[in-house]
Amino acid sequence: MSHIETILLATDGSPASESASEEAIDLATQLEARLLVVSVLGGSSRPAGASAETAGVADSRDSLTTKAQALVQRAKAAGANATFLVWDGDPGEAIVAAAESENADLIVVGSHGRSGVSRFLIGSVSDYVVRHAHCPVMVVRGRLEATRR
Repeated sequence: MSHIETILLATDGSPASESASEEAIDLATQLEARLLVVSVLGGSSRPAGASAETAGVADSRDSLTTKAQALVQRAKAAGANATFLVWDGDPGEAIVAAAESENADLIVVGSHGRSGVSRFLIGSVSDYVVRHAHCPVMVVRGRLEATRR
């Protein structure tokens, strides 16, 4: 594997993305890589993966910023060099664009573990990122208890 200098963690701040966050922080610390936490405020003013029912105050830019800052603080406490960005737009496209813009060497993204018809109807940000990213992508499945909340 080539040297990894920048790891982009794509997160929506949900419990289901916690496993991906843990993996990204561990990798950044072990590899002494920069960790860039990226959250996307979807085109309909809600985070990637948020449903219309959960949209609202908790899904605002301020909420995403607060969640990203908390992840950055966790990463720094673990010894990683970490920063964050909040992007607007389609989640998959924004993650890929952020990775290109920031010269990411690896993207870490969570997966809610949906399959079959559910995945087809809902769409999959992680699938989009895997298919369009210019660098390797690590897809981390959420823990079963986190995805059921």
